[in-house]
Amino acid sequence: MVTGRPSVDFAAGGVPDPGALDVRWIHGSPSAKHNADPDIQVHRYDEHTFILRQNMAVNYEAPFLFLLFGNARAVLIDTGATASAEFFPLRRTVDELVAGWLARHPRDEYGLLVLHTHPHGDHIAGDAQFTDRPATTVVGADLATAWEYFGFGEDPDAVARVDLGGRVLESFATPGHHEAAVTFYDPWTGFLLTGDTVYPGRLYIQDRAAFARSIDRLIEFSGSRPVTHVLGCHIEMTRQPGVDYPIRTTYQPDEPPLQMTTRHLHEIRAALAEVGDRPGRHAFPDFILCPRT
Repeated sequence: MVTGRPSVDFAAGGVPDPGALDVRWIHGSPSAKHNADPDIQVHRYDEHTFILRQNMAVNYEAPFLFLLFGNARAVLIDTGATASAEFFPLRRTVDELVAGWLARHPRDEYGLLVLHTHPHGDHIAGDAQFTDRPATTVVGADLATAWEYFGFGEDPDAVARVDLGGRVLESFATPGHHEAAVTFYDPWTGFLLTGDTVYPGRLYIQDRAAFARSIDRLIEFSGSRPVTHVLGCHIEMTRQPGVDYPIRTTYQPDEPPLQMTTRHLHEIRAALAEVGDRPGRHAFPDFILCPRT
């Protein structure tokens, strides 16, 4: 129930405008002892959309998380690479953001939903910080749990709707990097949230055929929706085409932007065709394909 203010009309405005994402993301420090950046960077994309990044000084994976607000509940997509609330205060950060949003948009009741792009440890480590949070549902990222929640077990090609209260996300299975990988589309912002399937970095491919099908599906899906930004969960490339930072790097001062475009989906598909069934590491200007041997 809404009190004090009307519900936000998330259907207003039609096609979303691509908002600015010219962000200096926290990218570690030459000396962890002198790192003055916060453990979690919070970027306010708009009044109802926040992008969070974990500090490399806390964990070299430095994943991105997404907090989206609807009229009835918010959703947190992924929970980062560190379990300890002392070193990675995700629950406190989310609680503060929710409290601030509710101060501006009062509700009698408001929930939080925790979902995931896939179940690798750097995307689920903070789950336990939310298990005892009131009015909160944490959906496990493992294949059985996630597929049951989204309904993909009965129909792996389904597009599931996640209603936050007027703000309805579309989600669909995109296996290949991981068998339980999920992509989310937010019509309000035009974000296509691709997890570790597509991002400016090393695209680790566990199942080539499934990964190719998923890229094809992303291309087809984005061809019928207005996509403003393709947002994955990491930055691993440098600004030098085809050159990435070494694994376990904790200082990346020359990062490219997080956001990619639908053009990159076509480039990845063409790169897959070029690489064929060759395993190993294959560098392209904005990403690196790493098919399993």
